[in-house]
Amino acid sequence: MPTDVEIAAEFSLAPITEIATKLGLDADDLHLHGRDKAKIDPAVLQRPRSRPEPGRLVLVSAVTPTRAGEGKTTTSIGLGQGIAKLGESVCIALREPSLGPCMGVKGGATGGGYSQVGPADSINLHFTGDFHAITAAHNLVAALLDNKLHFESRLAIDPRKVLWPRVIDMNDRSLRNVVVGLGGSSQGVPRQTSFDITAASEIMAILCLSRDLDDLRARIDRTIVALNRDGEPVTIADIGGTGAVCALLRDAMMPNLVQTLEGVPTIVHGGPFANIAHGCNSVVATRMAMHLADWTITEAGFGFDLGAEKFLDIKCVQAGLDPAAIVVVATIRALKMHGGVKRKQLKLEDVGAVSAGLPNLHKHLESAAIFGKPAVVAINRFATDTDAEVAVVGSFCDSIGVRWAVSDHHGRGGEGAVDLARAVIATARKPTAPFTPAYERSDSVADKISSVATKIYGADGVALSVQARRDIKRIGELGLSHLPICIAKTQSSLSDNPKLRCRPTGFTINVAEIRLNAGAGFLVVMTGEIMRMPGLPRRPQANAIDLTEDGSIIGIA
Repeated sequence: MPTDVEIAAEFSLAPITEIATKLGLDADDLHLHGRDKAKIDPAVLQRPRSRPEPGRLVLVSAVTPTRAGEGKTTTSIGLGQGIAKLGESVCIALREPSLGPCMGVKGGATGGGYSQVGPADSINLHFTGDFHAITAAHNLVAALLDNKLHFESRLAIDPRKVLWPRVIDMNDRSLRNVVVGLGGSSQGVPRQTSFDITAASEIMAILCLSRDLDDLRARIDRTIVALNRDGEPVTIADIGGTGAVCALLRDAMMPNLVQTLEGVPTIVHGGPFANIAHGCNSVVATRMAMHLADWTITEAGFGFDLGAEKFLDIKCVQAGLDPAAIVVVATIRALKMHGGVKRKQLKLEDVGAVSAGLPNLHKHLESAAIFGKPAVVAINRFATDTDAEVAVVGSFCDSIGVRWAVSDHHGRGGEGAVDLARAVIATARKPTAPFTPAYERSDSVADKISSVATKIYGADGVALSVQARRDIKRIGELGLSHLPICIAKTQSSLSDNPKLRCRPTGFTINVAEIRLNAGAGFLVVMTGEIMRMPGLPRRPQANAIDLTEDGSIIGIA
């Protein structure tokens, strides 16, 4: 099969103004970024919806990730193209890629095969500058905060209790822990700090959860960046940064419109990771897609335990969204790895290993049921999958009463996803009650963590460190115990130990600390050995990226 780059070269992207007409938009609704991408004016949301029925939202999630790949983004794109093949009005809503994974281990994040969005090189690199704006806004706050420390302002900020790190959109382990302010009294106040990757920035979370510019301003105002010497919170409003941060984020708040290879409108906006952040695209983008189309296909990062749980418990609760159906993507390859097969042996038929890996899929389907949402299993087919292996998964789904479909969207585009599209539409059109969150906002912080750990991960319980208990006490003193939780956990296991595959049992979730994101409106629960700044692998993807003589970018896998 040809490479993704070769496949993309077979297609000519339509002018983005032409794609916009499929959503009922005209040139006045767009801020063009060249011929093939544009920002959509948020004022569009103030117009009455032109479609006769409310838009339906479909969430795409997956089994626990493996190195074999699950293809969640590719499936989201393929499903959108499949729905379009059936003559339905559809818009896909995805996250923006981070430069860190693109240059690191994962490569590009614009789908694959005949289910891609374009222009892939632009989207995977600088795109429309949203990540850069978020990075600049976050680091402006850090600079203003250090400036207050340097001039010993009336705020009496305790340099030992600065809660705001710096960020960069790159995997750089050397920046995880740093010392700033060295060089003498004129160079600032020496203190230890750290860098997070931009995808983990609270500014990223704020932008993605804000309803509009007014909501953005209110969230930035109340964001806590430090404590003073009396232990009282210091906010971005206190250091006078709100206006400038809003100015830097004005354009970044506008969703980005692109297209699939088959011309399906796709909104790509916001990019928090799901293992260290809340893992969903922006509220504005999702609402925009639902406002303009009958079907919105969106995804949440990594497996159901991370992305989908946060999508429902954080994004949907805050934004008043309710998905009509959930798609859980599985591959025969991933199930084999959960069943104990080594990566080098994945091409060999092994029905037993597929069966051994099914408990992982089963747990994610059980979790969807906990929220009260109907699920469809998408078997993302690879060329090496055998009919016998696929039949094992299909028989299992039949035995538990879950609809399923094989999808060959990677090899055949929308035509290969028509069966999946039919299954999703049939499931989503059946009325269901609103989803049930995994916990109540009024629950204690410890009980919220326990609910997610036991219900969604399958843990026996939770172990809170001394620091975590101190953090809970401080959060209570600040009157913020009602906030939802965003658990930072390895994506490679249902547990907090990345080595425990399939469906582990008899484990405890270990909580190291709890960070307060008052502006975003959630508590970040750090578990296991998870880090908010990834490192590059031994052979980073950046080594393969190059610019050819004709100006083409190659090597973004």
